[in-house]
Amino acid sequence: MHKNIQTIYQETIAFAALKHGNQKMPTGLPYVVHLSNVAMEVFMAHKEEPNFNIEFAIQLALLHDVLEDTPLSFKELEDTFGNIVATGVLALTKNASLNKKDQMEDSLARILNQGTEVAIVKLCDRITNLQKPPLKWNNDKIKKYQLQAVTIAETLQGKNTYLDNRIQEKIQGYNTYF
Repeated sequence: MHKNIQTIYQETIAFAALKHGNQKMPTGLPYVVHLSNVAMEVFMAHKEEPNFNIEFAIQLALLHDVLEDTPLSFKELEDTFGNIVATGVLALTKNASLNKKDQMEDSLARILNQGTEVAIVKLCDRITNLQKPPLKWNNDKIKKYQLQAVTIAETLQGKNTYLDNRIQEKIQGYNTYF
């Protein structure tokens, strides 16, 4: 039986919320708020330019940090959501064995080897994260984060015009924080 997008969303966010547990965003809000915000960006991108599989992208959006930020194994994720979803989430996961400056480049290279949906989720994640930075960040960290967003936007450009424009707006708006 084919599940509708609402069922997919509800089942996936419930799984992600359980796995992320009491994890918080820097603002103190439950981490599931971030996941929901990324999914909302995916929904809006699909509404404006429906050139990708929304069901797959929503699962990736809600699960994109579950391997990086929780003890969940790739095998458990694969057993629950299938290999395509698990592999997409793995591409969105930084390789902690690399030094910090190489992690983004490695992740972007792996994302480019995946489908459009994986790239779209990465764009949506960074768009969501280009909100007011945490108070503890200094100007150097804020500028580095913005430059990283530029690299993401340039590397993943052309996957969805709506998101290309949206991330450029967010990058420009980030100038107000330093």
